[in-house]
Amino acid sequence: MSSYRQINLVGALGVALADGQRRVMREATGLADSEVAALNVIGLAPGRSITSVRIALDLTHPGTVRVVDRLAGRGLLERRAGADGRTVGLHLTADGKAAWVAQADARQAWLAPFADALGPEGEGTLERLLALTGVDHDEGEHLCRLCDETVCPQDRCPVTVAIG
Repeated sequence: MSSYRQINLVGALGVALADGQRRVMREATGLADSEVAALNVIGLAPGRSITSVRIALDLTHPGTVRVVDRLAGRGLLERRAGADGRTVGLHLTADGKAAWVAQADARQAWLAPFADALGPEGEGTLERLLALTGVDHDEGEHLCRLCDETVCPQDRCPVTVAIG
């Protein structure tokens, strides 16, 4: 049975990791948290719909449209015809891609010392911990909104696998 102290330590680490990665990504781009997350999910899957971005950001549709409008106003993304002709596909511009890379690099650099401290068995431990989150599909999309899915593809994502 875990001690209350150990529970506090896990909680504090979770908050520190979440806050820290959002901070360095904001600093790298000058964008708000929701804009950073939108840039990431669109960069990873060009052509995503506003609905898809809304699910990842856990915002209302109007809130997501405002985020997209701000990014478009900054010249970081553009709207194009969507895959089915009824939706709008969101794509990063050259400036948007540069900001996306900058924020991803900042996140990776900030998180690397924590991952390194876990040692060689750390990846398996983290996978087991993430599997315990018990999230559904939409919550999983939100949880992984800042992830680099190119190194953690859906078929190997412990969150996706746990959702089954």
